[in-house]
Amino acid sequence: MKFTTGLKRARSNIAFLLGLGVAVGIVYTLENTGPSFSYGKFVNPIKLSGLGQVAAPVEKLSEADMQTARIAWVYFQRNTQDATGLVNSVNNFASTTMWDQASYMMALISVERLGIIEKPEFDARLSKLLASLAKLPLFEGKLPNKAYDTRTLAMTDYKNQATEKGIGWSALDVARIVVPLNILVWNYPEHSLKVRGVLKAWKFEAMLKDGIFYGARVSDAGKTELVQEGRLGYEEYAARAMAMMGFDAVRAQRTDDYLRFETIGGQEIAVDSRSYARFQAHNYVVSEPFLLTAFEMGLDSETKELAYRVYKAQENRFKTTGIETAVSEDNVDQAPYFVYNTVYSDGKAWNALGEDGSDASHLRSLSTKAAFGWHSLYRNEYTQRLVDGLSSFYDPESGWYSGRYEANGQPNKAITANSNGIVLEAIHFKRFGPFSSFK
Repeated sequence: MKFTTGLKRARSNIAFLLGLGVAVGIVYTLENTGPSFSYGKFVNPIKLSGLGQVAAPVEKLSEADMQTARIAWVYFQRNTQDATGLVNSVNNFASTTMWDQASYMMALISVERLGIIEKPEFDARLSKLLASLAKLPLFEGKLPNKAYDTRTLAMTDYKNQATEKGIGWSALDVARIVVPLNILVWNYPEHSLKVRGVLKAWKFEAMLKDGIFYGARVSDAGKTELVQEGRLGYEEYAARAMAMMGFDAVRAQRTDDYLRFETIGGQEIAVDSRSYARFQAHNYVVSEPFLLTAFEMGLDSETKELAYRVYKAQENRFKTTGIETAVSEDNVDQAPYFVYNTVYSDGKAWNALGEDGSDASHLRSLSTKAAFGWHSLYRNEYTQRLVDGLSSFYDPESGWYSGRYEANGQPNKAITANSNGIVLEAIHFKRFGPFSSFK
């Protein structure tokens, strides 16, 4: 379909979104010219350093790039459920989250644009997926549950055990899936009615209050509790996603409300000042939110600065120690099965933690998605070294492994939708730039 034809068909959606965008701009102006609010103290603004944080230009892909993308797409071919169109979050495990369905949709858009699949397959996959998303049972009838069985659409816990009530919602996961849904409305208008069918039942006001994100969880007593959700990096990414759809997430989008700086590997990086001891939430600094922001929305002056500093700390660690470093959160192929490999968290550089905050330093690893992500963004000698070192770390029938363990150099053989999805986004970015420049 020609762009002009798609534009005409999407005009009602475009008018709606433009109106919402104007409203958000007005709110933003009022918020920034009126009295300050109590969500955070704006006393430590980000200063632009003038470092060489320039993204590499788009370029024609090599055969090696295309092979990287094809390997990543194998994951989704293997893990799509025929009955529902949903994709497993982890290889051969029939459970998913909204975050991982977003990864699938971004991967699907990427491979269609890269010519790896034809438009009829894209349309068929997307139609089945959107139909299932529209039928999902919602937590308390408001928003998607944190986890679902990909075969049946039943709400589950994280062990994939069915639960009639559900276990709550993640505001960040919901914001993540808004990104590909927004891309579809603007660029694939033939699917816009199906997207509207997904969104019309979701009560976004339940997770956004006064421009701040709130997730829901179920207490030991069976009561629903709302908890503020998001830390520096992910919080701003999610806020930009919701702002694209016209929702007020202005306060969450601020980078200078809970901001302080730590020097890691000789590089000053921004960290979230909300401590675990006080707020009972970890302040992980990882690669992923900065890469997603770059690939999907484009970096502004502040996020460009924050991203480069996080990257540079990792490059500096290699220069100092000889340890190739590109860290993010990842599934791992042994207990505890999910680890936050961080540049900084909870007062410690290069901290590696399980989801319960336990020490997982023995599982610190080089992350595949971070390595390919930073390489697509900067493409320098160091990032080339990273991806070259991972070139054989995949299963030809299942996709890219999640990474390589620092302790012994062995592959972390966990294979996931998120890792393979971000690899595809990275290749798409190398060829086309951010999705926000989609033409």
